[in-house]
Amino acid sequence: MANSSPAFATRLGFILAAAGSAVGVGNIWGFPTQAASNGGGAFLLVYLIMIVLLAYPMLVAEITIGRIRRQNPIEALRNLSSKPFLRGSGAIAGVIGLIVLSLILSFYAIVSGWLVSYMLAPLMVLIGQPETALWFTEFSVSRNITTMIFFMLLTVYVVRSGVNNGIERWSRRLMPLLFILLIGMSAYILTQDGAIQGLKMYLLPDFSTITDPNLIIRAMGQAFFSLSLGVCVMMTYGAYLSNSENIPKTAAWVAGIDTSVAFLAGLLILPAMFVAQSNGVTIYADDGTLLSADTLVFTVLPAMFDALGYAGLFMSFGFFLLMVIAAITSSISMLEAPVNALREEANCDRSSGVWIIALIVTAISTTIIYNFELLFGAVITFSTVYMQPIMALVFGVMLTWVLRQNYLLKALKQGSPDIDKSLFWKIWPWYVKFICPILILLVIWRG
Repeated sequence: MANSSPAFATRLGFILAAAGSAVGVGNIWGFPTQAASNGGGAFLLVYLIMIVLLAYPMLVAEITIGRIRRQNPIEALRNLSSKPFLRGSGAIAGVIGLIVLSLILSFYAIVSGWLVSYMLAPLMVLIGQPETALWFTEFSVSRNITTMIFFMLLTVYVVRSGVNNGIERWSRRLMPLLFILLIGMSAYILTQDGAIQGLKMYLLPDFSTITDPNLIIRAMGQAFFSLSLGVCVMMTYGAYLSNSENIPKTAAWVAGIDTSVAFLAGLLILPAMFVAQSNGVTIYADDGTLLSADTLVFTVLPAMFDALGYAGLFMSFGFFLLMVIAAITSSISMLEAPVNALREEANCDRSSGVWIIALIVTAISTTIIYNFELLFGAVITFSTVYMQPIMALVFGVMLTWVLRQNYLLKALKQGSPDIDKSLFWKIWPWYVKFICPILILLVIWRG
């Protein structure tokens, strides 16, 4: 089974694909929204701390689990031990991680469908179809289902092509384009009236708020969601990573690219909010809470684009194109992980596996759409704020407590022969084994 696993052709391909998985709507929609709702600079500071103290060590752990066994997450976690109880526990952990991932993809596809809608709306206006543009921007069951299915079909198209011809090829194309659009739009927004006020809010933290338990747990959840931790994605990609690659350094590249995109997104979104405010758009209520926090990019930013007149149509298209690119680089990894598990566990061919998982996720998404008020927010909170950190903790503990230390060192030495002499090896296993569980459980308990 291990020999049948696909592989990335190049180190750059892995880094861009893994970073693409990490870089998504969570960076460009979720992170700026969380920052705007939780004190701006204070949230940014705590988020960066969480990336360094918790997310990066867990990212190394998940990639390592994948590469050690070169199997899907269920088998990889099962085979960390030869003891029946631990083998069964590992398999159950893998199944739970994949279920949580499927829940995330189900709401992710809905949100990504909205992004497609708002990308197409200005094009409809430009070609003289205002009624169609209005349909794309009005919240309705028909619009939500149509665009969700369209986005899932885009994801299916990429994943069906395989790791090299699908995921790696499209990641190498889309990630550079994402950076170009993000940097260009951020530079433009910073020239507009009101942008400096948003920039100050984003970069100057209020240190009195950084100990707020709610802020801390949301920063931790955002860090884990942003890096696709606790849901078997990085484990799956780790199984595709060459033995010659240095896992800690490669993981650092992935975390660095992901954090850079989140930071740049903040440079775009928060100043844009205050540009919108300078154009007469109300962004904060009288009590200081952010209005339409969950739908910030679908309310405040379109209002700002409208205020820019004809040029705003092109700005709107460019921004939502950026969002769709970020969304698709993540969704392909979310679909790939359960597809690979189904392919190996049930001896299923890739094409059939893609359609089976896609149909299951589409059914869950449809259920959420028809019960939106009840399920949408609940699924997001359950899967990203709580289950992702908990499952990342389980994976890290299984790697460092269940797998024998000599096997772990051997796995890491494959890409770094002298790692046993490094400071990383002296700190990381014990940090993941003891400190990370305490920190994660403390944050969840306080939150």
